[in-house]
Formats: sequence, C-alpha cells, structure tokens
Amino acid sequence: MTTHSFSSVAFVENFSLRDAAPAFPGARVGAHELVAPAGSGMCYVYPFGAITFLDAPPAARDEAIRSLRRSVPRLTEQVVREDFTVREESGGPIGFVDGTLVVDRLTSDRAGVVALTIAQSAAMEYYERIVDTLAQKTAKIVERLEATGSVSFRVRSLHRFIGEAVSTRSEVLSVLHLLDKPDAVWDDPGLDRIYADLRADFDLVDRFEALELKLRSVQEALELVLGVARDRRLTALEAVIVLLIVFEIGLAIFRR
Repeated sequence: MTTHSFSSVAFVENFSLRDAAPAFPGARVGAHELVAPAGSGMCYVYPFGAITFLDAPPAARDEAIRSLRRSVPRLTEQVVREDFTVREESGGPIGFVDGTLVVDRLTSDRAGVVALTIAQSAAMEYYERIVDTLAQKTAKIVERLEATGSVSFRVRSLHRFIGEAVSTRSEVLSVLHLLDKPDAVWDDPGLDRIYADLRADFDLVDRFEALELKLRSVQEALELVLGVARDRRLTALEAVIVLLIVFEIGLAIFRR
C-alpha cells in the first residue's frame, strides 16, 4: 500500500505555458499542461493559473513556485490551495474510503487526470470568490435602485463594473471548459471510474452550473441598472431640449 500526496495552488492570474517553461528545465510541454520533476515528485502546470504537485517535498514545491514567479513576474501573492490524497492498493477496488481515493494502481495517465481535477477545483474556488464579490457589489447597486427608484448620472464607474463582470464571465467560461473529459479516460476503464468519482467528490459540475447561474444573474441585474441609467439621462436630455426651446421662444417674443 502506497499513499500519494497531491497539492494544488491556483493563482489569480492566468499565464501561458511558454512563459512558464523556463522555470522548469527538462519539462514536457503539451497543449494544455506542462509536466516536470519537482524534487522526488512531479509537478503539473496549467495555463489557467494553477500548478499541482505529486509527492513533491515542501522545499521542492516552494522552489518551483519561486521559479514560476521569476518566469512570470506578474503573479501576485494571492493564491488558493487544495490538497488531496490517493492511496494505491494493488488489486483493490477503486473508490473513496474516508475521504481518500483508493486505486489499484496509479499510472502516469491517472496521476495526470487527478492532478488536473484538483487544479480545476482550486481554480474554481478562486472564481467562486470573485463571482461572490461581483454578486455582492451588484446587490448593493440594486438595493440603491430599489431605495431611490433611480441611479446616479455618473455611470462611468458602472460601466467599469459591467466591463469587469463581462470579462470575468468570459474568463470563467473559457477556463472551465476544461471540465470536458480528458482523452486518457477513454483508453482506461479504471481511469473513467476514477474521473467520475473525482468529479462527484469535488462537485465540479454543480459548482460550475452555480457559477454560470450567478454570473447570468449579475449580468441581467447590471443590464437592468444600465437601462435605468440610460433612461434617466435621456429624460434629462429631453428636459434640457424642452427648456432650450422654451427659452428660444421666450427670447423671440421678448425681442418683438
């Protein structure tokens, strides 16, 4: 029986694998991930801003992250961490036991799928925090609209916030489309079972759907607020035009 430790770190920023590659000499760079040794273990780097370590000592993990920060200087200190344990029991059944995933053997393909799933979960937790913040800000705007029946004439900040919400939605959808089943799953029935158990344990599908629903609600609420703001500005413009016409008529009468 062998116990394997996975540890994932998700950064605020996304980055390209080409930018990250110099931090990992001898790495194998694919279309969607970078795989490299990390001390006595391995690390998996993903362009959606996450890195997962397999059986890597703490010192090796810290050094890998420092190297990544040197290669991608714009990475901030804000991260989300997630740990996971896999127990390898030869000839045993595949499934979860007391929160630990038990497998009959942990091949490189299986380790890669586990690493990817944990990275996705960590990245999703980060996006959940962002979307919750957007929802709270949107709720405050809607509360002011409900209390006053209108919004401020100053809509530049509203436009910036709408841009932030739209950008976040696009980023979430572009990153989390990786929830599609990895190709390696099709060639290994055991891995298919592992992948299904992992998705269920991390609740990835429901969390993704909840994110989509929250983002859609934020977008609809902001569209409503923006519509009210536009209507108010148009009403004010029409009032100014009417006043100018009245002024012009009054000036013409005065001149006569």
